[in-house]
Amino acid sequence: MIKTTPLPDSPRRGRRIAAVAAATTAAALAFGFSAAPALASGAKGEYVGNAVNGDKVTAADGTSIGTSLFNLKLEDGTLLQTYCIDYETSIRGGAKYQEDAWENYPGKGQFATPGKVNWILQNSFPKVDVASLAEASGVEGLTEEQAVAGTQAAIWHFSNNVKFGEERNDPKVYALYTHLVKQAQDQDVTEPDASLTIAPESAEGKAGETIGEFTVTTSADSVPLTLDAPEGVELVDVETGEAVETASNGDVFGFKVPEGTEAGEASVSGTVSATVDVGRLFKGVEGQPATQTLITADGKTTEVTAGAKVSWTAGGGEETPTPEPSEPEPSEPNEPSPSEPAPSPSTPADKPDDKPAPGKDEDKGGGLPVTGGALAGLVGAAVAAVAGGGAAMYLSRKRRSASDES
Repeated sequence: MIKTTPLPDSPRRGRRIAAVAAATTAAALAFGFSAAPALASGAKGEYVGNAVNGDKVTAADGTSIGTSLFNLKLEDGTLLQTYCIDYETSIRGGAKYQEDAWENYPGKGQFATPGKVNWILQNSFPKVDVASLAEASGVEGLTEEQAVAGTQAAIWHFSNNVKFGEERNDPKVYALYTHLVKQAQDQDVTEPDASLTIAPESAEGKAGETIGEFTVTTSADSVPLTLDAPEGVELVDVETGEAVETASNGDVFGFKVPEGTEAGEASVSGTVSATVDVGRLFKGVEGQPATQTLITADGKTTEVTAGAKVSWTAGGGEETPTPEPSEPEPSEPNEPSPSEPAPSPSTPADKPDDKPAPGKDEDKGGGLPVTGGALAGLVGAAVAAVAGGGAAMYLSRKRRSASDES
């Protein structure tokens, strides 16, 4: 059953994510990059209440459901009216939405015949006013509430395979529903162009390449592209290799990164005044509770921003080898005479116990590999131990010599 929840107050989230900190070694520069979250594509909006509350309708299984035209407020304040195409999911107050393609329908159930749904949107309320719709359908005395209910029921019939019968439904609502279902056509009904998208939203590569094949889809005639990149990096047409500063619907471009460029990242964005047309799908953004999927019932012109991002490694990314520690020359301690027992070595201050070191595999008997600074430390300790032993032997001989003289 379709329900609504109170509208919460929530601050707008920033669309721009700060870049990750640069690595401190050559190896990290070569291998440590991960793609930052990409810039959003398409129009974005928020559910802000209902434009018209229609009559309730009752499905063939006896479920009684409310109908509404929902208000979707876009980022620039443009208000769109939308219907539900997700019969199984409730709408949530204050839910955030993102324009997307029919093929990315995220709702429960199925978006079975989007072409016929689009035909209904183009030929019913509010695209067609109530008086004209009443005349076309033969339903005299049709009200806005009945027009919304009959239209929504017909949409659910094709989007989610929900059936409605004559019993327990308003006769005028059922008459409009029947008319729209019978007249709906799938032929020659194609998805409207997106207001503006750039896809994919991210790509990776290495210096010396043209990174990515980004396709622009838009209802605008032309999209100015703004590049944010290190010196020498440019946008080029993938087919011709020529530099580009604008793109049109269907154009494909990439980021040309000169050989020798240090590892880094770049982004492109475009902002246009474009039409979000009737029949565009809006789905709930990720990271929030599920909310029903909407489809636009009227078209408006709005400001839309889209973008993409790339990152690259430096020319193949060879790892800088770790220098081998130099081995000290062995010292030659004084050997004790055959008649003199060698002094016992001092007990180390940190005597190891019987437990394996952290990370050591007890079954295999091997510890973690020792390299770099740790190995240098062990060599230093060994040198100190040898020197200490020689000093002890020297003092022992001096004491014995003094005793013999006395």
